[in-house]
Amino acid sequence: MIYRDGQSRVAYVYGDYAGRDLGSINREIAGKLASLNLPQGYYLRQGGQQEDMAQTFRWLFIALTLAVLLVYMVMAARFESLLYPFIVMFSVPLSVTGVRVIMMVGIVVNNAIVLVDYVNTLRRRGFPRDEAILEAGPVRLRPILMTALTTIFALLPLSLALGESSAAQAAMATVVIGGLIFSTFLTLVVVPVVYTLFDDLGRAVTDRRGKRRGLKQA
Repeated sequence: MIYRDGQSRVAYVYGDYAGRDLGSINREIAGKLASLNLPQGYYLRQGGQQEDMAQTFRWLFIALTLAVLLVYMVMAARFESLLYPFIVMFSVPLSVTGVRVIMMVGIVVNNAIVLVDYVNTLRRRGFPRDEAILEAGPVRLRPILMTALTTIFALLPLSLALGESSAAQAAMATVVIGGLIFSTFLTLVVVPVVYTLFDDLGRAVTDRRGKRRGLKQA
C-alpha cells in the first residue's frame, strides 16, 4: 500500500519501548536520525508519544510561567513589597536540581516565605538585618523541615509504584521528593544570602536617590 500525507508519499515506522524512559530513547533516536544522509526531497518526522510529549512540554512551559507570575503577585500583596517576593522566587530554580514540575513552584516557595517573613518580623521588632537572619534560621528550621518531610513521607508510597499502571505517578512522586530534598536545604543557605545582597542593593539605590534630592534642593 502507498500512504500519502499532504499529497506526499510517506512511510511509517512504528515501535514500542520497555525498560527505559521515553525521553532518553527519543534523544538516542534523534541522534541517529541526524546522522542519516537523506536524498533530496526526503525528510523525517517523529510522531506518536514523542510528538505528544513535545506538545505537553510546550504547554507546561506556558503554565509554569503563569504559575510563577501568579505566585509573585500573591506574595507582593502579602509582603507589600516588590523586592521581597523576588528574593523568595530565587528558591524556585533550586528545585530544578531535582525536578521541573509546576507544583514545585508552590511547594518550594513555601519554605522561603516562612524564612523571609520571619526575618522581616524580627527587623520590625528592631533587630539588625544580620542578627535577624541568624535568629530566623534556627527558629524557622523546624517548621520548614516538618513541612518538607510530611510531603516527602506522603509521597513515598506513591513513588514505590506498587500498583498496576502507576509508573507515571511514581515518576512524578520521585522527582518531587528529589526536588524537595535539594531545595529545602539549599533554600536555608541561598535565600539568606540573596536577601542580604538585595537589601544592600536597595539601600544603595535609596542612598543615591537621597543624595540626588539633596543636590537638587541645594
